[in-house]
Amino acid sequence: MTKKKSQPERRELTSLERLGLRVSAMINAPKSQLERCVTIHRLDTDTDEAWDGVMELLAEEPGIDMTFNDDGTVTLRWALESDGDARVEEGDDLVSLDEEPAAF
Repeated sequence: MTKKKSQPERRELTSLERLGLRVSAMINAPKSQLERCVTIHRLDTDTDEAWDGVMELLAEEPGIDMTFNDDGTVTLRWALESDGDARVEEGDDLVSLDEEPAAF
């Protein structure tokens, strides 16, 4: 007899989880972090429930200023959390951790 290999069941992300990941990626984008500002938009595939849920979660976060724009987008702004937070200014020289050039 042959045994069937049990494959882990793949769970599809909910609409709220997908939207949360997309908004998180937009917030964590280097340009957004540099400017401490991002405008998020709703896709046609985002459900009302998911959009409202993410808006509620963002509204509960201290230090985030939310501006609801006429076109349906939402602009988020935030400040540095403390004086000890590192600042990266545009044009700062970044140090490369890889000393050797890539082989390709």
